[in-house]
Amino acid sequence: MGQDVRSPRGPRCIALVGPFQSGKTTLLEAILARTGAIPRVGSVDAGTSVGDASPEARHHKMSVGLTAASMNFMGDSYTFIDCPGSVEFAHDMRAALPAVDAAVVVCEADEKKLPQLQIILRELEDLKIPRFLFLNKIDRANKRIRETLAFLQPASRVPLVLRQIPIWKGELIEGFVDLALERAFVYREHKASEVIALEGGDLDREKEARFSMLEKLADHDDALMEQLLEDIQPPRDAVFDDLARELREGLICPVLLGSATRENGVLRLMKALRHEAPGIAETAGRLGAPPSKDALGYVFKTIHSQHGGKLSLTRLLSGHLDDGATLQSSGGGAGRVSGILAVNGAHDTKRASAEAGDTVALGKLDAIKTGETVCSGKTAPSALVQVEPTPPVLAISIAATDRKDDVKLGQALARLHEEDPSLGMVQNARTHDIVLWGQGEMHLRVANERLRDRFGVNVKSHPPAIGYQETIRKSITQRGRHKKQSGGHGQFGDVVLDIKPLPRGEGFKFFETVVGGAVPRNYIPAVEEGVVDGLVRGPLGFPVTDLQVTLTDGSYHSVDSSDLAFRTAARVGLSEGLPQCQPVLLEPIHVVEIVCPNEATAKINAILSARRGQILGFDTREGWTGWDCVRAMMPEAEIGELIVELRSATAGAGSFTRQFDHMAEVTGRAADQIIAAHRAAA
Repeated sequence: MGQDVRSPRGPRCIALVGPFQSGKTTLLEAILARTGAIPRVGSVDAGTSVGDASPEARHHKMSVGLTAASMNFMGDSYTFIDCPGSVEFAHDMRAALPAVDAAVVVCEADEKKLPQLQIILRELEDLKIPRFLFLNKIDRANKRIRETLAFLQPASRVPLVLRQIPIWKGELIEGFVDLALERAFVYREHKASEVIALEGGDLDREKEARFSMLEKLADHDDALMEQLLEDIQPPRDAVFDDLARELREGLICPVLLGSATRENGVLRLMKALRHEAPGIAETAGRLGAPPSKDALGYVFKTIHSQHGGKLSLTRLLSGHLDDGATLQSSGGGAGRVSGILAVNGAHDTKRASAEAGDTVALGKLDAIKTGETVCSGKTAPSALVQVEPTPPVLAISIAATDRKDDVKLGQALARLHEEDPSLGMVQNARTHDIVLWGQGEMHLRVANERLRDRFGVNVKSHPPAIGYQETIRKSITQRGRHKKQSGGHGQFGDVVLDIKPLPRGEGFKFFETVVGGAVPRNYIPAVEEGVVDGLVRGPLGFPVTDLQVTLTDGSYHSVDSSDLAFRTAARVGLSEGLPQCQPVLLEPIHVVEIVCPNEATAKINAILSARRGQILGFDTREGWTGWDCVRAMMPEAEIGELIVELRSATAGAGSFTRQFDHMAEVTGRAADQIIAAHRAAA
């Protein structure tokens, strides 16, 4: 690993981010091969790559979790974090980004992926993370670079500054010109590019493109602006200094070209990172880390390996950490480090210690969670990072196929949630099912595969129960009587109940107006308990709400009456009375807020209408160029797989939030179908 090699900026950590299938994992493979970290390039399709090494990633041929891998380049140590591109697995990226010094945004000249690119760039901009854009698959480009930059620019709130321009040979790109170096290169597949003379039309294009680059840099450098106005060529070193400063201050996003599959542009990217990306001191400052001699780190990922136990992927922000050290956590936990591992995809190697800037896996920190700040001092540190999981959008109900695995399932789900906090688990109090919430269809599928393959728990699943309820339209008075004689003391309870509907949303209310001791005071709480028992399942098969029950009269027996007898009498009275009260089905209605690229808004409106949605209105999404926000009222029953259609209509970029609003009546054929289906499933 050569981790003893130290640059003045310390070991650096770089995120590889970008839209789904933009080539991030392939680029990681190319970087590892070109820096000598691996003997040959592996293949994502063949399942031999360092990244996407989990069984689920191999099976689905997509990133379903981050991969961290380290290497050396020109005497400096780097760890690259390859983040999933799918929005369903974006939490890994969001948790890791605060730990990195810079990000390489891998994208391609595909307008369909522009909304996804905008989401990722917005995340980086908000976190103030310096970023390069690596325009991948340049060997397949069919647009001129200026056209490509023009349609990519709206995705970024800061200028995209072209650092290189392609050299065309007919309709193919055979190399590039580095505008900062003023040097031309011809690509050689799987080898370093070859320097060639810059002449003719390429020289003219270089001068024009370089001037455009310098103009953008001069927007934040008065001295450079004066030089350009006076037609003075700025020193090359000054240009590199400007590029580095403006990158680190988030004023520009430099654009580099390449092809990960051919390993073209990889060394130029590495050299740009080496000279211009900030180091650990700047990153610690960005996070607000206090000066400290103690080891201070941020845990950005938790992994429960089958054989190695729990591993906490950690970026050390300051200090020196030895194996065996005790760490305090911002979450209140503490743990003794049992193993420090250098991260290399699925192949980790042991280390005796770690220094500021290192990205390592720490063993057996059972009480410490993803997102927490840790330190080797005697007191717990303050949290430097707050990463809230994205609200889930899809749910399934799950249960262990074998009931004896119920406890095992609970433990496995707890570990899955620790690895991926964007998975949520809720126990349905009415059905006793475990409802597993996630970010989409693939997210939940992968969770089930991990339960089966890694934790040995087979589960069965079905759509979660909808929160239907029922209420009444008519008032009645009903007597409930329970009398039983079987030798010795019998059971006797007798109640008269007034049952009447309440306005929607009022819930359940109980009163008593008994006079003359018809029902002794000590039995009245039991009557209320019996009424509550009867509300659990009404005549239509659902919980009953929005009604008032008043105990008005009754009778008792001095020997045979008891709490149980009156509780049973009240339940009988309610269950006999409710069918006479014109019961009606209620369904939950949610307010749904959808964000989507504006070219998809018409499709979204059609989807909502087809799902019984009542559109409340739409507006431009605040602060987002080219996005709309659509609000609608929707029945909970129609929201189930809304995200599947939404993602399909928005090339994977759209999402929504939901909030319960009210219960609404369902009548006619729709109600009959719901009731019949519920009875058939019971």
